[in-house]
Amino acid sequence: MTDAVRLHIPIDLRWGDLDAFNHVNNTSMLKLLEECRVRAFWAPESGEPRYPTAVVPAGTELLTLIARQEIEYLRPVPYQSDPLDVQLWFGRLGGSSGEVCYEVYSPRAAGEQVLYARSSAVIVFVDAASGRPVRLTPEMRAAWEPYLGEPIRYSRR
Repeated sequence: MTDAVRLHIPIDLRWGDLDAFNHVNNTSMLKLLEECRVRAFWAPESGEPRYPTAVVPAGTELLTLIARQEIEYLRPVPYQSDPLDVQLWFGRLGGSSGEVCYEVYSPRAAGEQVLYARSSAVIVFVDAASGRPVRLTPEMRAAWEPYLGEPIRYSRR
């Protein structure tokens, strides 16, 4: 695999994402990554930005479950009004699952960007009625394979 093309998804911080130390709380970071994932995969309502990877129809009987998630915090994330630049790609695509990789950077408008965190999550697609895994569709694979690259290599293990 080579370096993947990455999606750049702007994610706004909320004042409530901060903790008593005046930086984004670790649990809030997981919520920000969840927001990024939703934007990346689900077909948007009209008027919302559409990413080329957003091929999962909203309101379907298809669930995405997190089988594993890991995050490495590199620097505290201060509050800022410009959106964070969350870069997303796939580290692996399986039969009914995929490894989603993220790097969370300071806003693109800020000039030289700071890498705050990297994360990966294994997601499994499941039929809501049966609870059984569902294979990725050809449409999903076609949309996601251009974003297939090297998985996260954590530096602090």
